[in-house]
Amino acid sequence: MALIPFLIETFNDPITQLIAILAVFGIGLIQGIILGRSILVRFPRLQNHLKTVSVTLFFLFLANAILSVPRFASPEKIDLFNLPAASTGEIASSLFLIFGMNTGFLTILAISVTVMTFVLLKFTNLSGVAKIFVLFSSVLLLLLTGLSRFTDLTPSTFEVLLYFLYQLGFTIGILAGTIRKIKPKNWA
Repeated sequence: MALIPFLIETFNDPITQLIAILAVFGIGLIQGIILGRSILVRFPRLQNHLKTVSVTLFFLFLANAILSVPRFASPEKIDLFNLPAASTGEIASSLFLIFGMNTGFLTILAISVTVMTFVLLKFTNLSGVAKIFVLFSSVLLLLLTGLSRFTDLTPSTFEVLLYFLYQLGFTIGILAGTIRKIKPKNWA
Protein backbone atom coordinates (compact mmCIF):
# COMPACT_ATOMS: atom_id res chain seq x y z
CA MET A 1 0.00 0.00 0.00
CA ALA A 2 1.24 3.50 -0.82
CA LEU A 3 2.20 6.16 1.73
CA ILE A 4 -0.59 8.41 0.50
CA PRO A 5 -3.33 5.88 -0.38
CA PHE A 6 -6.01 8.40 -1.35
CA LEU A 7 -3.84 9.69 -4.22
CA ILE A 8 -3.37 6.30 -5.91
CA GLU A 9 -6.23 6.88 -8.36
CA THR A 10 -5.01 10.39 -9.13
CA PHE A 11 -1.52 9.20 -10.03
CA ASN A 12 -2.83 6.68 -12.58
CA ASP A 13 -3.29 9.51 -15.08
CA PRO A 14 -0.10 10.08 -17.16
CA ILE A 15 -0.58 13.87 -17.21
CA THR A 16 -0.85 13.95 -13.41
CA GLN A 17 2.24 11.76 -13.16
CA LEU A 18 4.21 14.12 -15.39
CA ILE A 19 3.06 17.14 -13.39
CA ALA A 20 4.01 15.40 -10.13
CA ILE A 21 7.43 14.42 -11.50
CA LEU A 22 8.19 17.94 -12.71
CA ALA A 23 6.85 19.51 -9.51
CA VAL A 24 8.86 17.27 -7.17
CA PHE A 25 12.06 17.67 -9.21
CA GLY A 26 11.48 21.43 -9.34
CA ILE A 27 10.89 21.65 -5.58
CA GLY A 28 14.13 19.78 -4.92
CA LEU A 29 16.00 21.95 -7.43
CA ILE A 30 14.70 25.22 -5.97
CA GLN A 31 15.38 24.05 -2.42
CA GLY A 32 18.94 23.07 -3.36
CA ILE A 33 19.61 26.39 -5.09
CA ILE A 34 18.27 28.35 -2.12
CA LEU A 35 20.38 26.35 0.31
CA GLY A 36 23.49 26.54 -1.89
CA ARG A 37 23.25 30.31 -2.30
CA SER A 38 22.58 30.84 1.38
CA ILE A 39 25.64 28.75 2.29
CA LEU A 40 27.79 31.07 0.16
CA VAL A 41 26.21 34.16 1.71
CA ARG A 42 26.71 32.84 5.23
CA PHE A 43 30.25 31.59 4.64
CA PRO A 44 31.76 34.06 2.13
CA ARG A 45 35.27 32.59 2.43
CA LEU A 46 34.02 29.47 0.67
CA GLN A 47 33.85 31.56 -2.50
CA ASN A 48 37.66 31.51 -2.65
CA HIS A 49 37.48 27.75 -3.34
CA LEU A 50 34.20 27.68 -5.24
CA LYS A 51 34.87 24.76 -7.59
CA THR A 52 36.12 22.53 -4.79
CA VAL A 53 33.22 23.45 -2.51
CA SER A 54 30.53 23.00 -5.16
CA VAL A 55 31.91 19.67 -6.44
CA THR A 56 32.38 18.37 -2.89
CA LEU A 57 28.84 19.33 -1.88
CA PHE A 58 27.51 17.85 -5.14
CA PHE A 59 29.14 14.46 -4.53
CA LEU A 60 28.21 14.48 -0.85
CA PHE A 61 24.54 15.14 -1.60
CA LEU A 62 24.60 12.72 -4.55
CA ALA A 63 25.86 10.00 -2.20
CA ASN A 64 23.07 10.94 0.20
CA ALA A 65 20.49 10.67 -2.60
CA ILE A 66 21.75 7.29 -3.76
CA LEU A 67 22.02 5.88 -0.23
CA SER A 68 18.71 7.19 1.06
CA VAL A 69 16.52 5.88 -1.77
CA PRO A 70 16.83 2.19 -0.77
CA ARG A 71 16.07 3.10 2.86
CA PHE A 72 12.99 5.00 1.70
CA ALA A 73 11.90 2.25 -0.72
CA SER A 74 11.96 -0.55 1.85
CA PRO A 75 12.16 0.97 5.31
CA GLU A 76 12.81 -1.13 8.36
CA LYS A 77 9.51 -1.07 10.25
CA ILE A 78 9.59 -0.01 13.87
CA ASP A 79 6.97 -1.00 16.43
CA LEU A 80 7.34 1.47 19.29
CA PHE A 81 5.26 -0.66 21.63
CA ASN A 82 7.46 -3.76 21.36
CA LEU A 83 10.90 -2.21 21.74
CA PRO A 84 13.04 -3.96 24.37
CA ALA A 85 14.10 -1.70 27.25
CA ALA A 86 15.33 -4.03 29.97
CA SER A 87 18.99 -3.04 29.96
CA THR A 88 21.15 -0.13 28.86
CA GLY A 89 22.37 -2.11 25.83
CA GLU A 90 18.82 -2.81 24.68
CA ILE A 91 17.87 0.86 25.10
CA ALA A 92 20.88 1.90 23.00
CA SER A 93 20.01 -0.73 20.39
CA SER A 94 16.42 0.56 20.28
CA LEU A 95 17.62 4.15 19.81
CA PHE A 96 19.95 3.05 16.99
CA LEU A 97 17.00 1.27 15.36
CA ILE A 98 14.72 4.32 15.65
CA PHE A 99 17.32 6.67 14.19
CA GLY A 100 18.32 4.16 11.50
CA MET A 101 21.93 3.89 12.62
CA ASN A 102 21.97 0.11 12.98
CA THR A 103 22.66 -0.71 9.33
CA GLY A 104 26.24 0.35 8.71
CA PHE A 105 28.59 3.10 7.67
CA LEU A 106 26.79 4.12 4.47
CA THR A 107 23.55 4.68 6.36
CA ILE A 108 25.41 6.77 8.93
CA LEU A 109 26.85 8.82 6.05
CA ALA A 110 23.39 9.44 4.61
CA ILE A 111 22.00 10.40 8.01
CA SER A 112 24.98 12.69 8.61
CA VAL A 113 24.34 14.54 5.34
CA THR A 114 20.68 14.96 6.28
CA VAL A 115 21.59 16.28 9.73
CA MET A 116 24.20 18.55 8.13
CA THR A 117 21.46 19.96 5.90
CA PHE A 118 19.36 20.89 8.93
CA VAL A 119 22.40 22.41 10.67
CA LEU A 120 23.16 24.46 7.55
CA LEU A 121 19.55 25.62 7.53
CA LYS A 122 20.04 26.88 11.07
CA PHE A 123 23.22 28.81 10.28
CA THR A 124 22.24 30.26 6.91
CA ASN A 125 20.60 33.61 6.41
CA LEU A 126 17.28 32.42 5.07
CA SER A 127 14.31 34.64 5.64
CA GLY A 128 10.76 35.10 4.51
CA VAL A 129 9.31 32.91 1.81
CA ALA A 130 12.59 31.08 1.13
CA LYS A 131 12.85 29.93 4.75
CA ILE A 132 9.21 28.83 4.87
CA PHE A 133 9.60 26.96 1.56
CA VAL A 134 12.76 25.12 2.62
CA LEU A 135 11.43 24.26 6.09
CA PHE A 136 8.04 23.12 4.78
CA SER A 137 9.65 20.89 2.14
CA SER A 138 12.08 19.40 4.65
CA VAL A 139 9.42 18.76 7.30
CA LEU A 140 7.07 17.19 4.74
CA LEU A 141 9.82 14.83 3.61
CA LEU A 142 10.64 14.00 7.23
CA LEU A 143 6.97 13.22 7.92
CA LEU A 144 6.68 10.94 4.88
CA THR A 145 9.86 9.11 5.86
CA GLY A 146 8.60 8.71 9.43
CA LEU A 147 5.24 7.50 8.13
CA SER A 148 6.97 4.77 6.15
CA ARG A 149 9.01 3.62 9.17
CA PHE A 150 6.41 3.72 11.94
CA THR A 151 3.33 2.43 10.08
CA ASP A 152 2.49 -0.55 7.89
CA LEU A 153 2.42 1.71 4.83
CA THR A 154 5.21 1.21 2.29
CA PRO A 155 5.99 3.62 -0.55
CA SER A 156 4.79 2.64 -3.99
CA THR A 157 7.23 2.49 -6.89
CA PHE A 158 5.99 5.86 -8.11
CA GLU A 159 6.52 7.44 -4.67
CA VAL A 160 10.06 6.04 -4.59
CA LEU A 161 10.65 7.57 -8.04
CA LEU A 162 9.34 10.90 -6.78
CA TYR A 163 11.61 10.69 -3.73
CA PHE A 164 14.62 9.96 -5.94
CA LEU A 165 13.77 12.85 -8.27
CA TYR A 166 13.42 15.18 -5.30
CA GLN A 167 16.84 14.10 -3.99
CA LEU A 168 18.35 14.43 -7.48
CA GLY A 169 16.84 17.88 -7.93
CA PHE A 170 18.14 18.93 -4.52
CA THR A 171 21.63 17.66 -5.41
CA ILE A 172 21.67 19.49 -8.75
CA GLY A 173 20.30 22.58 -7.00
CA ILE A 174 23.15 22.53 -4.48
CA LEU A 175 25.59 22.44 -7.39
CA ALA A 176 23.77 25.23 -9.24
CA GLY A 177 23.55 27.33 -6.09
CA THR A 178 27.22 27.09 -5.24
CA ILE A 179 28.85 27.14 -8.67
CA ARG A 180 28.92 30.93 -9.13
CA LYS A 181 30.29 33.63 -6.85
CA ILE A 182 27.87 35.99 -5.18
CA LYS A 183 28.69 39.60 -5.90
CA PRO A 184 28.67 41.87 -2.84
CA LYS A 185 25.87 44.41 -2.71
CA ASN A 186 26.86 48.05 -3.27
CA TRP A 187 25.16 50.35 -0.80
CA ALA A 188 26.48 53.64 -2.27
